[in-house]
Amino acid sequence: MSDPHSPAVPPPVIRAEALRRLRPGIHVIEDRGVPLVPNIGIIEGRDMVLVVDAGLGPANGATVLEVAERIADGRRLLLTTTHFHPEHAFGAQVFRGKAQFLLNAAQQTELSTRGPAYLGMFQGFGADVAAALAGTEITLADTVYDGARHELDLGGRRVELHNWGLAHTMGDQIIWLPDDGILFTGDLAEAGIFPIFPWFPPDDALLDAGRWRQALLEMLALAPQTVVPGHGAVGERHILQAVIDYMEEVSGHVVRARQAGVAGVDLVERLAPVIRAAHPDWQSPEWIDFAIRYFADTQ
Repeated sequence: MSDPHSPAVPPPVIRAEALRRLRPGIHVIEDRGVPLVPNIGIIEGRDMVLVVDAGLGPANGATVLEVAERIADGRRLLLTTTHFHPEHAFGAQVFRGKAQFLLNAAQQTELSTRGPAYLGMFQGFGADVAAALAGTEITLADTVYDGARHELDLGGRRVELHNWGLAHTMGDQIIWLPDDGILFTGDLAEAGIFPIFPWFPPDDALLDAGRWRQALLEMLALAPQTVVPGHGAVGERHILQAVIDYMEEVSGHVVRARQAGVAGVDLVERLAPVIRAAHPDWQSPEWIDFAIRYFADTQ
């Protein structure tokens, strides 16, 4: 999830021409730095093709489906999403009857219980976002799996789906290609963007940075060669480490500021400029305040 409040940002439209082949049979429709556009994965096997994330609303979902069907060329389609946030999951409705939709149980629950509120919230993010969400129907998975790991064989290509429970959301899911060394992280890791802390108490406070950090450490232990973040440029392992370092940085700032007698709203006013200055090239600095508040509230 990213926040498009600036009027200068382009509309959240997935572009079919942004398709990039990472290696034979593994593709990404890149976000090209547009807020509320995720990196979309398309993973080929001999028998099936897996789509990772569906985009924001039915029009974006239709673009993803068109690209996926062209690549699949008659092979069976599967869809999964990295988490329930609207720009990742709310294009799923156009896949009905075209693909099997597969999710972990926690993400299915989030779509049904939290999805409507997030749809309403995002519709208030401006005319372009509301237009992208026009006609959205929150769509639940056809198949739900339990447990921390689920394996797929697409036909000559193995895919592992991993989840850790509550982290960035309750149902975050990565997609790991062990034989190819490619990792799709969803919003557990973004590149060149301040990590998104959806910390909105008391209405929405489902976030666990400790478990999030553990997930990142376990992803590092996989030793991926290529990391496809939820948003931002495709890169390598440093994307994962940067998120860990950032969380430790913000947490440390909050602890030291409190020890110095800084509290309440003064924490954000004191710390946000310091953290922003440490990452001058990162986008979406509005998320700094939420990270500070999270650590102030929970440690």
